[in-house]
Amino acid sequence: MRADGRAPNELRPVGFERDFTEMTPGSVLVTFGRTRVLCTVSVDEDVPRWMKGSGKGWVTAEYNMLPGSSPERVR
Repeated sequence: MRADGRAPNELRPVGFERDFTEMTPGSVLVTFGRTRVLCTVSVDEDVPRWMKGSGKGWVTAEYNMLPGSSPERVR
């Protein structure tokens, strides 16, 4: 039995709330039990200088975690 009462093979409840923020072209709030993940998307028509004229696009991602969002990890 896990600390939160779940069986070893039992998943945390999962949820998706689309269009969570109003100021971005797209967003979703994903929940895994008490864990929250906010994903947003923005669109920029520009590509890095070295890709200009290639006819290809560019995707980038960033990751941030709030200070104090989790206790110290035990290894």
